[in-house]
Amino acid sequence: MRRAAAATAAVTGLAQVLWGSTYVVTTEFLPPDRPLFTALARALPAGLLLLAVTRVLPRGDWWWRAAVLGVLNIGVFFPLLFLAAYRVPGGTAAVAGSVGPLLVAVLGVPLLAERVRARTVVTGLAAVAGVALVMLPGLGVVDAAGTAAALAAAGAMSLGTVLGKRWGRPEGAGPPALAGWQLTVGGLVIAPLAAAVEGAPPDVDAAGAAGYAYLALVNTALAYWLWFRGVGRMGATSVTFLVTLSPLTATTLGWAFLGESLTAVQVTGMALALGATAAGQAAPRQRRPVPRARLPRARRDHVRR
Repeated sequence: MRRAAAATAAVTGLAQVLWGSTYVVTTEFLPPDRPLFTALARALPAGLLLLAVTRVLPRGDWWWRAAVLGVLNIGVFFPLLFLAAYRVPGGTAAVAGSVGPLLVAVLGVPLLAERVRARTVVTGLAAVAGVALVMLPGLGVVDAAGTAAALAAAGAMSLGTVLGKRWGRPEGAGPPALAGWQLTVGGLVIAPLAAAVEGAPPDVDAAGAAGYAYLALVNTALAYWLWFRGVGRMGATSVTFLVTLSPLTATTLGWAFLGESLTAVQVTGMALALGATAAGQAAPRQRRPVPRARLPRARRDHVRR
């Protein structure tokens, strides 16, 4: 059972690793200063592709549920994330995003009837501290609007994760269909915003076309498929601890391919963040149920009812 849980966490974590490659692909292959078009190019083609492959549409309540999740996880998350990227250094945005596990733990109280455990709080703070050390060179002067956008992006994704866990998955629809619904909704939300703010699509060369294809097919369609699969199988807080893998991957790729420096402090932060992520996957100990025969008579009668 532990091996199965570890395998699920590893596969789900791959989504965050793929998202961590976004920075390198964007800076090296895509036209500059077109964040909303990039968000649209990631979401809508991926969503339509998954819809075409699965050929499954929502039914009943899942029409509005898919719309809510699509707006939170894609339609709101992407624009806020890119707004933060423009107004604050990447390190600040990454640290703000790493508070996701703490937000999920708090949202889980009213929506999932879960308790906020001291272990979750301590581990969540360790994850934030680790990411802060890794992103230390990217931390700069605090911009209130940009920081608020980064925190709001983390909040939207966290609420989407908790609601996704609360609602589960509709019968007959697997993770690819669920991802397709949300990406399509999110893309349709972003499309008018991108047109109003950035105007016509940019000219794209061969390298840019390859970059957009990677973002749509691998970085988005595959990654969100894996992510929603994990949301359905893992605890909401456990799955959200995996978000630390994204900035760690971005830093590692920047060091490996862009010639960026990697200091001892950053390596220490990586170790701390990875340790917190691993600790976040450990299931809390549950009390062993008392055998029914040992219950007092009054409680046995209550169980029968």
